[in-house]
Amino acid sequence: MENRSREIADFLRTRRARVTPDQAGLPDDGRARRVPGLRRDEVARLAGVSTEYYTRLEQGRAQNPSPEVLEALVSTLQLDPSEREHLTDLLARPTPARRAATSPQRVRPGLHLMLQTLDHVPAFILGRRTDVLASNRLAREVLTDFDALPAPRRNLARYYLLDPEARQRVGDWERIAAETVAVLRLEAGRNTHDRQLADLVGELTLKSPEFSTWWNDHRVLRRTHGAKSYHHPLVGDLHFSYESFQAPGESDQTLCVYNVEPGSETARSLQLLTSWTAPQPDTLPRPEPTIPPEATP
Repeated sequence: MENRSREIADFLRTRRARVTPDQAGLPDDGRARRVPGLRRDEVARLAGVSTEYYTRLEQGRAQNPSPEVLEALVSTLQLDPSEREHLTDLLARPTPARRAATSPQRVRPGLHLMLQTLDHVPAFILGRRTDVLASNRLAREVLTDFDALPAPRRNLARYYLLDPEARQRVGDWERIAAETVAVLRLEAGRNTHDRQLADLVGELTLKSPEFSTWWNDHRVLRRTHGAKSYHHPLVGDLHFSYESFQAPGESDQTLCVYNVEPGSETARSLQLLTSWTAPQPDTLPRPEPTIPPEATP
């Protein structure tokens, strides 16, 4: 992952490049523009700071600005809540590098039970780096069987971007994959010393043709709710409204539930999928047939 100063510079530069003077309420000053969007001096003027100070801020040489300056930048650059969170993380006072937690995350029994209770819709729990920590049977059927993968490979971003099956199964694959990269970018700004996250970004950079373009856009996203669709080889197209919740007491675990409209085609398809893929109960082996004595030649 990039040096923090470079990350601050690239994020602020790309955000001001997308805001036109007209959108910012500035009159045309007649000067030719070499780059799209706002100039540094225009951002500084709108945010109520000196051009020198904003330049140092964009170059990563002025961390931990006051709340008033931060809010002025959010307003000037027209940042959404995810971008505001990301900028706050980037501009926070640097802390000494520390070893990020490398031990596997654990899902407590109550959350496992919740997943099984939600047996009529796909549901799963994401951890750091979009690691899939647990999933119910329908989630494994609709997406992929994460439990069958080695533990280090159970990762949603890796599935979307590197598994060839995902491109066929995930509806609107490009949008979903790009949003997942934005989720990783948000986490990278918060956990700058996470070696496993850096390794994942490196792997995706090398193996995914699209990843670098999306990563360098500096888009960030905190996924909360939305729509997704999948194509299942047995039951066809499935359409969901997903909701994401922070697991109670677990700040770095997210419960994701794929809801369906009652009585919809997707609901009926899930019922079929559940019946067709339900594990069969154990049965005693049938005894070998015997020939009655009177039938013996």
